[in-house]
Amino acid sequence: MEQTIFTNEIILSWLHYFSQHADMNLTALKILDITGSNKNLIPTVMCNRSVLVLTDAGHPELFYDMWDAGLGQCDIWYNEGSEPSGFIKHDKLSNMINRGISASAAMLIHNPDAETNYQIGIENSRFSYGSVHYVCREVRAVIMNKLHLGDRDNICIISGESIAVEAAMIAAEGCVIAVEYDDKDRETMEVNIKKFGLSNVTVVKSLEDEPTGRRPAPNTAFIVASPRIGSEISRLLSINPAINFVIYTLDFEILSSLSELLREHSLERTEAIHIQVSRVNSKNMAEAFPSPWIISAHRVRQSLPQSTE
Repeated sequence: MEQTIFTNEIILSWLHYFSQHADMNLTALKILDITGSNKNLIPTVMCNRSVLVLTDAGHPELFYDMWDAGLGQCDIWYNEGSEPSGFIKHDKLSNMINRGISASAAMLIHNPDAETNYQIGIENSRFSYGSVHYVCREVRAVIMNKLHLGDRDNICIISGESIAVEAAMIAAEGCVIAVEYDDKDRETMEVNIKKFGLSNVTVVKSLEDEPTGRRPAPNTAFIVASPRIGSEISRLLSINPAINFVIYTLDFEILSSLSELLREHSLERTEAIHIQVSRVNSKNMAEAFPSPWIISAHRVRQSLPQSTE
């Protein structure tokens, strides 16, 4: 279990303090301890109307980053000390962007405009423009569905910047390794990490830069297929032999070679789908998007030997 300075008794005392001084509904409250690693504050506030945030000292740009993410309308209840006692203050986040946090404490954040259900398929306009060409949101929604992510999953994303962002939001208690071979793509990925307030994404320039043991082994991998896909699959299987794969490709030759490649690595294809998306633009003309194949695969399950009597 991850160590934290906020024990159950301390959390209960903060809950009691805020219940006495602020209008709060415990049944709708989300508790988030950001003293641990990989905790995403901004996406949590975006998706919850009330969040009790437990924090340690530091975080000099926390309020500015939240304001920059469009959360300036949030109400914040807080006090000046590190104990749940004394006078409570109440202010708009937009008035607190120059403040830092000088001691371990708690604050109650109310977001009246929270999207209480996470919307799969973020609009491409929300991502940072840079070197990356993002898939359309409809294709991304299908990919996220095929990944079957849980909130504690650990994922490796290879050359899939927008997929890494959405995966990090869903797997809020897990971690995402984003492999970006191109220098400019890594820079764009880092900008998106900051823009969306993600703390559970690590960007590396190759799978060889991700040594085993530093982080939990990924249980799922998403790969935008390239000629190096064989070595990528081999490396990921060496890290976790039970890892599940979702592969994206627009390349017919790679698609044709995948069946043999999966057999070579004792992987079983579980699904292959072809996605076509068209939209009617402002001139009433049909606008087609790239039509990828999405292939899902996992390790071949060994059948138990039949008993003979």
